[in-house]
Amino acid sequence: MKLAVYGKGGIGKSTTSCNISVALARRGKKVLQIGCDPKHDSTFTLTGFLIPTIIDTLQEKDYHYEDVWPEDVIYKGYGGVDCVEAGGPPAGAGCGGYVVGETVKLLKELNAFDEYDVILFDVLGDVVCGGFAAPLNYADYCLIVTDNGFDALFAANRIAASVREKARTHPLRLAGLIGNRTSKRDLIDKYVEAVPMPVLEVLPLIEDIRVSRVKGKTLFEMAEQDPSLNYVCDYYLNIADQILALPEGVVPKDAPDRELFSLLSDFYLNPTQPTANSEAELDLMMV
Repeated sequence: MKLAVYGKGGIGKSTTSCNISVALARRGKKVLQIGCDPKHDSTFTLTGFLIPTIIDTLQEKDYHYEDVWPEDVIYKGYGGVDCVEAGGPPAGAGCGGYVVGETVKLLKELNAFDEYDVILFDVLGDVVCGGFAAPLNYADYCLIVTDNGFDALFAANRIAASVREKARTHPLRLAGLIGNRTSKRDLIDKYVEAVPMPVLEVLPLIEDIRVSRVKGKTLFEMAEQDPSLNYVCDYYLNIADQILALPEGVVPKDAPDRELFSLLSDFYLNPTQPTANSEAELDLMMV
């Protein structure tokens, strides 16, 4: 099974991806996580350091693929999760999609691509061109990380459009949304009402999730020292269980940009007022 995790920049994709990878490994699966961001920090939470990238290694070998061995590019992370960082061209130059293609090509030549039960692509930010959407060419499911905010859901809709487009020629489905560190989900619900898709999980506003990224540890590793965090791990295990159940998923029918802009803006500009009945119910609850 191959997964592609997308979402707005800074929304917590890598932290979410690393914890899902460990959760899948805890369910007995052999997992490879491939970071597809030129920043090459996707697997930092699993390894605790920035591992060399595929591009770094190829440059070191003067692009002689036959001189590259699996141990040159695959690093062992926490929980037995194997880690690869694709790397990428310098900012403003080249195409990240080309790098993803070369990464898959190299892993196949190393006979490593088919050795795993689950391969998870952690992809950078918004989908703005075919290069950014390249991992969808290899994925069975796309997962979108979001929060309850306007920008994240606007980005989610653009990713949904890319899934719809790729699904024309690939057996790709959108498994669903993952709400990350959000105290509310009302705007998520409003979006899903307009663009139907599953919501796999909504994680509360838990500070330890943010801290785990800084520490370079997954929540599972932190929970070994602090068992009170086990309940956070359960969110990721729940997501893993849903994925392993091979959900039907959807081919999303994304909303046109202007319609979505109006829909999400209206949520803030014209908030729903409490009804008389709800006020009465509140009074009754106070009594």
